[in-house]
Amino acid sequence: MNNFTSYLILGLQHILNVQAYDHLLFLLSITTVYRIYDIKRLFFLITAFTLGHSLTLALATLHWIDFSATWIEFLIPCTILISAIGNLFNQELKVKSKKMPWIYFTLIAGFGLIHGLGFSNYLQSLLGKETSILEPLFAFNVGLELGQIAVVTVFLLISTFLFEVFQTKILHYALVISGIIIGLVLPMIIERFAAIRF
Repeated sequence: MNNFTSYLILGLQHILNVQAYDHLLFLLSITTVYRIYDIKRLFFLITAFTLGHSLTLALATLHWIDFSATWIEFLIPCTILISAIGNLFNQELKVKSKKMPWIYFTLIAGFGLIHGLGFSNYLQSLLGKETSILEPLFAFNVGLELGQIAVVTVFLLISTFLFEVFQTKILHYALVISGIIIGLVLPMIIERFAAIRF
């Protein structure tokens, strides 16, 4: 197995790791209000997230920016909480809009910046004595994207199945899933805030 493949698999495993489920919860929070038929709209949101996290993943891994890992670990569940709460007030659940609000696109891209710094923490711990980090960086990011696509696809298939077969109302589904997400991230936020040294 070559170096590229190794880091690609590590990126894929990182996004699919249920023990590090904060990124999975974020993906769930932004896909909750969409069905498989909304793939085009969701594509723009995932692209915004990808642009954000790819930028900071690269900058941090190359040591072009510096940041507090403790603060990033605290901010990641905050992005999940905001996304989940946003679902509770999402007007698209009641009146389907044809346009993606630019403010939502920008917000998700901003959240991607934070998650990218979280990804970089993990990648830097793997790099060790690598002489060149560009290939591992690129391969790891490709792995993240493949994992992200797989996760979003599964979430969409499950939600679409519930909507079409069991006639579940999207509003009810979004409220229940978002409520569960909020319940999971609140303790995470409190725990990580307590770890911050001011």
